[in-house]
Amino acid sequence: MQPTVAPLVWRRSQACASSACVEVAEHSSSFFVRDSKNAAGSVLTFDRAEWGAFITGIKTGALTTSV
Repeated sequence: MQPTVAPLVWRRSQACASSACVEVAEHSSSFFVRDSKNAAGSVLTFDRAEWGAFITGIKTGALTTSV
């Protein structure tokens, strides 16, 4: 018998005012990101260290671009 895995619980930012947002889910030591417009599409997977570096980049402004 295979173990049962609970479905992922997807979250999106409260600042998202449309369906054009990304959604994030956490399971075990992985984080998953998908496009809210295409929930059945591709999913990016990050481990805890990668996700931490991403969040740090957001908080420090390292991911800000100039237009």
